[in-house]
This record gives sequence, C-alpha cells and structure tokens, in this order.
Amino acid sequence: MKRLLDCTGADFEKMNGRDLRQSILASEGRTMVAEVIGAVTPYYPAVTNAEMAAAFGADLILVNFFDVFNPSMEGLEVEVPDTLVRTLKKLVGRPIGLNLEPVDFDAEQVESLIELPEGRLATEKSLQKAKELGFDFVCLTGNPKTGVSNAEITKAIGRTRKIFGPEGLIIAGKMHSAGVAGEAGGSLMSTETLHSFIEAGADIILIPSPGTVPGFTVEKTAKLVDAVHEKGALAILTTGTSQEGADEATIKQIALNSKMAGADLFHIGDAGAAGMAIPENITAYSIVVRGKRHTYVRMASSILR
Repeated sequence: MKRLLDCTGADFEKMNGRDLRQSILASEGRTMVAEVIGAVTPYYPAVTNAEMAAAFGADLILVNFFDVFNPSMEGLEVEVPDTLVRTLKKLVGRPIGLNLEPVDFDAEQVESLIELPEGRLATEKSLQKAKELGFDFVCLTGNPKTGVSNAEITKAIGRTRKIFGPEGLIIAGKMHSAGVAGEAGGSLMSTETLHSFIEAGADIILIPSPGTVPGFTVEKTAKLVDAVHEKGALAILTTGTSQEGADEATIKQIALNSKMAGADLFHIGDAGAAGMAIPENITAYSIVVRGKRHTYVRMASSILR
C-alpha cells in the first residue's frame, strides 16, 4: 500500500475505505482534509469549491450541507443527479467524503436549533443513499445549531458500519457543541466518549485542534489523541470554528500545535470564505505539516496520473 503522500488519482480510484486508512497511517501525520460546501455560490464560480480546495493542496475533500436525496453542487452541472459525486471525484482526482449529522432530538439545547432535511441526517436511509452515490468515506459530526450529541454519534457509528461494511471508512466526533448542553468547551468530549466511538466501529476520531475550542490546549488534545491511538484508531484534528478564515500566522500556529498533539489527519473547515477555507490558508497549513515538497507535488499532480 502506498502512503497517501505518494498517491495519485489512479491510486485513489482503486482504494476502498480500509486501503485509504492504511495509506493515511503510512503518511505519518501528513494528510490534509478540506471541508467544502457545495450548496452556496463557490469562492470563484467558474469551478467548484472542491476543485479549488484540491488545487491548493487538500488530499481529501469533505462535503458539507449536502442532501443525499437531492444531490447538487454549485459550479457543477450533471444530467443525472445521482452521478454527481462520481463526476466530482473524476474532476478533482481525490477521495470525497460526506458529513452526515446524528441529531439527538431529546438532547438539552443551549440555543435555538435548525431543522435539517432527512438527506443530511445520519439515518439508515441516508447512509444507504450516500453509499450508492459513491462517497469514499463518511464523517459523523454536527454543524452549529443542529443538536448533534456524542451519544447519538455513537449510535450512528453502528448504523454506518452495518451499511458500509468492514471496508468502509468512518470518521466521528464533534468540532464544537452543535447546540447541545454539557458538550461545550472543555466538556466537549472525554476519553470515555472517544473510546465509545472506537468500540462502536469508528476508524478515525475527530477532535478539535488546540486553540480552536476553549480549553483545548496542546497538552489536553495530545492526551485525547494518545487515548485514540492506544485503541488502534486514528485521530483527525479539526479547525471548524471559522478560524479557517483567520490570518496565516494563526493557521500556522494551529497547524504546528496540531502536529505536536499527534494528529494523523489535519482538517480545515468551510467557513473561511464562500463555502471553503481561504485557499491560501489550505496551502499554508499544508506547508507547516509536510513542507513545500509534498504540498507543491499534491497541488501540481495531474488528475490523469
């Protein structure tokens, strides 16, 4: 198995989720994940946000605000909606993942919540549709004001594993409270919560990057990452608090702190510009965690390779 650093479009086409996990592991903490929204006008409308993020150095693309029962992406037109994801994968030459949200309708709220369409919820029906559309991995997490809880994420992991099988790749965790009482700041997650995700079947555990959520220091985050690694899972550290729109100096600090905390994957969110991080911040983040050589090769490598 090639390390992801050396993979090209042709390699990604052959990979299932298990292969992708091994390729990430072999890269030793040098995998960039960019989250994008396709439901808004792209940063530059001539291309999708997914293409833009890939061009600036992302290895994996994570699509947010995507309704699996109404597939669409601004900047990309297809005659048959159900071919959209596979068409996008051909355009970017990268694995494409999907956010689905395990909303806890019984959780205590700390703010007014928004109502999501079924195609964005982590239901059995939506998960099955996501698999049919061709997504390479699923991320079970919560956007702001959605009411996603850690307990419901644990339940959704089991559903996802059942549908995607042993070869599926599952990411799970929270970047912020998502509007649920008792799951904010330093109380967002515990070692026990992370272990419950892994025992339920998650491959990669999502944890906020140091400095993105109050109380998440390098030391605290590193302990959580160590707990994930001890159980044999990988850790993705996330910047999902709109700091993806911060200045480059802040991005570089978050990146280096996340590296020191032990991240296997580095995520940069979708709220820096119009449905994606500021493109230059993706590149700046990437250069910190893997240098110009690997960053520029990823940016320059043709999708036809």
